[in-house]
Formats: sequence, structure tokens, C-alpha cells
Amino acid sequence: MGFLDNSGDIILDAVLTDTGRFRLAKGDGSFKITKYAFADDEIDYEKFNKNHASGSAYYDLDVLKTPVLEAFTNNTSTMKHMLLSIPRTNLLYLPILKLQEGEGGEKAGLTKNSTSGQAPTMFAVAVDEDTRDAFFDASDVTAASDGVLDGATFEDGRFIRIDQGLDTSEISKNFTLDPDLRETRYIVEVDNRLGFIVDSTGTPRTPSFIDDDNIATYNFSFGADTPAMIENIASTTPKGSSIAGPRGTKFKFAIGASLELNTSTFLFTKLGTSGNSWDSATGTFYFIDTNVRITGGTTGYRMDIPVRFVKKA
Repeated sequence: MGFLDNSGDIILDAVLTDTGRFRLAKGDGSFKITKYAFADDEIDYEKFNKNHASGSAYYDLDVLKTPVLEAFTNNTSTMKHMLLSIPRTNLLYLPILKLQEGEGGEKAGLTKNSTSGQAPTMFAVAVDEDTRDAFFDASDVTAASDGVLDGATFEDGRFIRIDQGLDTSEISKNFTLDPDLRETRYIVEVDNRLGFIVDSTGTPRTPSFIDDDNIATYNFSFGADTPAMIENIASTTPKGSSIAGPRGTKFKFAIGASLELNTSTFLFTKLGTSGNSWDSATGTFYFIDTNVRITGGTTGYRMDIPVRFVKKA
């Protein structure tokens, strides 16, 4: 929805989401607007100038002059920065989501590409067993290059972990995070043509829905999954946390490769490219780069995790 102030009549430009249009088209009465979301994607708060020569009335002038975007019909291109309403006025920091490295053997980043000389910060998903064997030690599937996940058999037991909380050293991690700042639900979006979400044991999870752009949306709630995908982070947890201050919850998941990527190179030739000698593995590889999007259901904080699906030629 876009809010347009034309210095006269106030205009609200609203569009329905894919799910809203689907329910409206059914014509069975299931279409009922019960929730709203607001975002400020177009606003650059760095334009707030507290040193403006004309005084405090002009501090936010450049922010208020920012053009407001009209409503988008493509749900993948809008509302990346949700607005959050908290009635309390004693907050100095807001919670974030942050990638945690080091637990389960995972790290966000491949080692240096011997061909390009680049070291992209992303997770690599081996889409079949041949590719997995190129990166993993056949005698020990838990031994593999940093950031590589077995997206075919899930025998490696690796996963991606997201930590949530106040990332500041100004407040001790031993403080309990307030309930209204603690994430108890995570929303995951992934291109359904390429992969799907699995839990830490390698069991595929069922998406809540798949939209017309082939984006699958998964909803995970605290205490609703076995094995638990969302857990509390203890201040004394042995593996520590990427969050410096008070900690909320951690979300653990893995990524499986779609049957299309596992059995064919069609999508790799249409959507991806190929290269040689990735990480410690040698040979020719196909790969497709994409993002897995994680959104906190409580705060609306959103992060994109770069993922590369890799297939040995």
C-alpha cells in the first residue's frame, strides 16, 4: 500500500497480496481482511540532520521530502522493512536477526575460489550425491568445506542457525529479553523451483503456501515443531551466540535441493551458469545463486541469506 500526500486530498493506493487475490477470486466468502502490514522501504533515515543550521524544526525536512512509492503488485519486491509499534518509550535498542557461525559445522562463506579468486559469503547446497562427494569426505560426511550443505541426503547433519536479540554490548547478555521483543515465529521464503526447507534431522517441511512466482512460504512457531526448530538461547549456551546483548530465540534449518536440480541441468542452464574448481573440489560445476529470506513474525525484522545451489557436471 502506498500513501500519497498530494497537498490536498489524501490518497491511499492499496493492492491485494497474491493470497488476497486468490481468496477473493474463490468467491466463497473466505476473503476477509483481518491483518495489515506497513513498511517504510523508501525512507532513508540517514537524511535526518540534527545539525541543520535552521534549527530542530528542519532536522527531518529531507526525510519528509522523500518520494513515497506507489503500491507494488509483486510481493517479492516490496515491504522489506516492516514498521513495528511498541507502546513503551524506554527502548534504546531493537532486536535483530543475525547469522550464527560455528554450531553444526556451518559457516557463512566458502573458501577462496581458485579460478575467480573470489570468496563469496554464501552457503552452497550440493544438489546430488556426486556433488556432495566432491565437497565432502566420503568416509566422514560431517567433514566438508565451510558453508557447504548436503542438499541431497542430509547425512551431514549441518544446518543454518539464526540468532535473535539485542546485538549490543551496552546491555549484559544475562538480562532477559522482554517478551514483546522475543521472536516466537519465523517466516521463511524460498524459490520452490530450486529447493525446500528441512529440519535439523533432514525431514522436509511443508510450505504454508506457494505463490504465483513459485515462492514457497513456510511458517514456524515456537514449540510447534518436533524436532524443535525454534529454541531459547541461554546466556550460558556452550556454543555462544552472535548476539552480544540479551538473547531471544534461535532458529535452525537446512535446505534441500528440488528434484529438478537433483536429476537435471535444465534450470542450471536457464537460470544459472557454470565454472571450475569451486572451493576444495575440482572439475566443472553448474550453479544457481538465490536468496532464502527469513522474517521474524514478532518484530518483522528481515534478512536475506545468499545460497548457491551447486551441481557437478
